[in-house]
Amino acid sequence: MNRTITAVFLSSLLGGCAAHKKEAYEARVRYAHIPNDAYAVVADIRAKPGMEDELRKATLPLVPQVRTEQNNRIYFLHEDRNAPGHFVFYEIFASRADFDAHNATPHVQAWFGKLSALADGDVRVVHLKILGNQ
Repeated sequence: MNRTITAVFLSSLLGGCAAHKKEAYEARVRYAHIPNDAYAVVADIRAKPGMEDELRKATLPLVPQVRTEQNNRIYFLHEDRNAPGHFVFYEIFASRADFDAHNATPHVQAWFGKLSALADGDVRVVHLKILGNQ
């Protein structure tokens, strides 16, 4: 009986290792689709006091719109759990020109047009170089 339990345990352990290897492989393949010279940014904006819900409603539609842009690779919108109304974007585009083209799209320009009424200041952007994605 102990041999059976040991065999089942070892089999599940080895199966877990195979699954982990498969997940690691799939992650490498997924990340391999993002070239090292892609253009990444982190941007953030804060709502004016009392305008958190309105800025959220104005910002959420950007997610599906930007994700369909031809040279967008990744686009995530986050909200600070400890500071509602503080929104952080993580974006990767194929190039700087594609990021600039993104900012010129009608949907992003319309969003920029709403910020003076909703946001406490301008969008702050950090331009990033991707490292370690070989």
